[in-house]
Order: sequence, then C-alpha cells, then structure tokens
Amino acid sequence: MAKRPAEESEDQEASLKAGDRPVQTGNDSEAGPFEDEFDDEFESEDEILEAGVDGQPDGEREAEEKRDAMDMDQKTFIPGRDKLAAGESLSPDTSAYELLHNLTTTWPCLSFDIVPDQLGANRKAYPATLYAVAGTQAEGSKPSQNELMVMKLSGLSRMDRRRDEGESDNDDDDDDDDDEENADPILETKSIPLPSTTNRIRARQYPPQNASRPPITHTATMLENSDVLIHDVTPHLISFDSPGTIITPYQSNPIATLKMHRTEGYAVDWSPLVPQGKLLTGDNDGKMFITTCTDGGKWTPDTRPFTGHQSSVEDVQWSPSERNVFASASSDGTVKVWDVRSKTHKPAVSVQASDTDVNVISWSRQTTHLLATGADDGQWAVWDLRQWKGSSDKASISQPTPVASFNFHKEQITSIEWHPTDDSIMAVAAGDNTLTLWDLSVELDDEESKDTAGVQDVPPQLLFVHYMEMVKECHWHPQIPGCVVGTGGSGFGILKTISV
Repeated sequence: MAKRPAEESEDQEASLKAGDRPVQTGNDSEAGPFEDEFDDEFESEDEILEAGVDGQPDGEREAEEKRDAMDMDQKTFIPGRDKLAAGESLSPDTSAYELLHNLTTTWPCLSFDIVPDQLGANRKAYPATLYAVAGTQAEGSKPSQNELMVMKLSGLSRMDRRRDEGESDNDDDDDDDDDEENADPILETKSIPLPSTTNRIRARQYPPQNASRPPITHTATMLENSDVLIHDVTPHLISFDSPGTIITPYQSNPIATLKMHRTEGYAVDWSPLVPQGKLLTGDNDGKMFITTCTDGGKWTPDTRPFTGHQSSVEDVQWSPSERNVFASASSDGTVKVWDVRSKTHKPAVSVQASDTDVNVISWSRQTTHLLATGADDGQWAVWDLRQWKGSSDKASISQPTPVASFNFHKEQITSIEWHPTDDSIMAVAAGDNTLTLWDLSVELDDEESKDTAGVQDVPPQLLFVHYMEMVKECHWHPQIPGCVVGTGGSGFGILKTISV
C-alpha cells in the first residue's frame, strides 16, 4: 500500500530530531494541571497488536496479500495441456534433474539409436559419455545434405547443486573434482552421406571373431525413398578414441542396399537373439520383410512378405525371448503377433488395440509377456500377451482389455520404451511436446486416479513431465541408469531426473 506524506501546516510544531524534544516557549505559569509529557508515547497492548507490521493492522495486511495472490495464476502449468501466452516461455526446474543437456545439429534428426559402449555397465560417474547414431531430415530442396551421423557425446556433467542452492564454490575442498564434473558438453560426429531423408534408424552389435577387437556395430536406415541401407559404423566409432584414424570413403559406403519395399516405411528392428544379423522392416503398403545375413556376409531379404494389415505398418519389434516371433503395429488400429515359421506368412494373433493408428510398440525385456502400445489419439496401454488368444480363423480380431491404459497425452504418441532393467518404468514421447516418465508400480486408487497433488486428470503413475519441442523419439541408455535421450525439431535432449 502506498504511503501518503503528511500535510504540513504553518503552525505545525517542529519535528523531533536526534531524540530531542522542542522546548515550549509559552508562559509556564499559565500551564494547566501537571501532565506526564511521555504519557502519549505509550500504547496499550491491544493497540500494539492491532498495529501489526509497519503500523498496518494485521487484518488489513492479510486482506491485501490475499488480493495480490488472486492476481497471480495459481493453476499448475502442465506442458502439453496448457498453452503458453504470447511472450511466455518455459524453463526447466533444474533442481528436478541430475543431468540435463541440450545439443543441436545442423539438421533435425527425428530418429536415432543409442550404441552400447565399452565404458562399463551401471555407471554413475560424471561427466558422462555416450555414443549414438542418427539420420537427418534436411530440407526438401537439399536432399544431398542428408547424412547418417555417428556421434560421441562427452562432457555431460551433473547439475551443479551448490549453485542451485546458493552455496559458494569455496564450501568444499574438492573444487578440482567439481570442475571436472561440471565440464562443458562436447558433440563429435562422423558423417556418412545418405541419398534421402531418414525415417527410422536402428543399431545392433555383435562380438568380433577376434576378442581383442571392439564389437561390430551395424546400422539399418529406412529412407524416405523406400531403400533400406545397412552400414558398418565400427571404424567411425573407433576413430573417436583413436586420434589420427582416417575414415576412407569406402568405409562409409553401405554394406547392403535393400530394395524390396515399393513404398517408404517407418518400421525397423534387429533381432536381439540372432547374432549373425536378422532385420525386420515394414512399409506403408502393409508389407513386412525379413532380411538375414548369411555366413558369407551377404544380406538376403525374403522374397515373400508378411501381410495381414489393412493399412501401413508403423512399428515392428522382435520378441526378446522367442527368436521366431515378432509383433507389428499398424494404422489400421491392430497389433499382430507373427511366427516366422508359418508357411502362410499370416499372423498368429490379431488384436484391436485402438480405434486410431497404433504408432509405436515396445516389448518388455524383463517381463516378456508385457507389450506396450502408443496410439494416434494420445492413449498408451500395456497388454498381457498371455491374454491374447489365437484363433483358427486367421482373419478374426480379438479385443482383450489392457492391464493398464492412460490418456494423459492429448496428441499422438510418437515413441514408447520400457526401462532396460525395471519393468515398471516407462518413457513416453508425444506430439504435445512432452517426454513423460511413468511408474506402473504405483497402485491405482479410485479416489486419487483423477486428482494427483491437487491437479485433476493426472494419474498417480505419472512421475515426470519434461518439455521438449517436437519430440519424436526417446530411448533409455542401457548403461547409465535413469538416463533418457530424446530427439526432435529442437535437437537432442539428454536428461536424468531425480525421480528415476
């Protein structure tokens, strides 16, 4: 409340200065009965309590604070749900992260994969290092600038807690160690030219014949022009840690170019149970092909595709426990399970998983009867495959009930993945510019399921919401516990929250 200066009058007495009181100049003999000259400087206890702070009554001050609070937006802002007003922007609460870095590339990379390394498992030391591969999305007028990027990201430091908490850098004796942990991130890349935009890329590793050599790393890149290219990126990865290594143009050539697809596609997956290499790809015509590497190193695709979907195949995944079984998701809303030994090349089980496109699927590697799906309407679900029953009528479609289903996201699900070691944790990316983390072990309470922490329609299983512009794909790092990497229109985001 603004203070109004007192109005001065001509006959106003001089103000008190330095604790002195003005001397009365009138005739003392004309003074009235004796009065205590300090009596009016003391107030009753009631008057003191009423005065409150700075002379303003407590009740009046509280009412003013309440009016001020009403002028502020008290609603919890949820990225993807709430819209930013003009001139507003979001900034992360760094205290909620253990690791948070954003890196940009010349062109957006809307698909990537993390490459396992030899730096150890379950590592928690900082600064962190990781390796990855990605395919670019160059502008339509510049297709020749597309590339397969082999990347090393190092210097990924932990969040500086002391700075967040306002502590001085001199509080500890470990300043040198802290400086090392707080190193600036470094992005190193090796480029392999590509003739077209990358729709999806996946990497696989297998042990070398010579145990003294590093593992062999192959990538499969599905391009917008419908070709599938297989590259050996082993020399590119070795060059990061071997100064002076020269990558020849021949080493950047694909070791196989597969042309069995007639239309582009987005479904690619390597079998985790076939060491010599087995690749599954699906296209917009609803056709899926298996390509196998022979003993002589030749890549041979099946001439007869797997068919059964009524629309495009959006995603495929091999079973983590059955080497002859895979699952596929389609824009026809179904998820189908296939046995490659079937001579008919028809699905063994077909389930109506959504009324909209099923964009992505993820098969749990810890609990192999669980499969997660993400749909175009923003809903994602977890299914128990033991409840999926086959039928003698291969054209029949069953409609089981998922064991868990969430509609928190209001835009399409673009990526979904189980935590590599904890089958209750999920990472989900969506078209509402969010990457969310979930804990399925949280029991559903009917009274709380629609009202978490005072926020309506937020399920208690939701652990974390990270804002990431145009996020398209996310993956857990298998060797850095809790580390998630996402990619989108704004570049790469590497994060580890205090929640996981």
